[in-house]
Amino acid sequence: MSGTKIYESSNFTDALIENTLKEVIEILRERGYNPINQIVGYLISGDPGYISNHKEARNKLMKFDRTKILEVLLKNYAE
Repeated sequence: MSGTKIYESSNFTDALIENTLKEVIEILRERGYNPINQIVGYLISGDPGYISNHKEARNKLMKFDRTKILEVLLKNYAE
């Protein structure tokens, strides 16, 4: 292989956010919540109480800026 491969860190961050969202969705389902409603509530209000702390779901999601989460969701929708 010749040449240097360049990776953008934003691609890694986007992938990490996607994986975290999938994980949080499964955790919320496991607890009997509607994950879409809970995550939307959190993203709109900023209130972490919308996300269960079961299996550290709240902490996992709060590692990311809400604006960045919305950006990733819209990127995936637009593609």
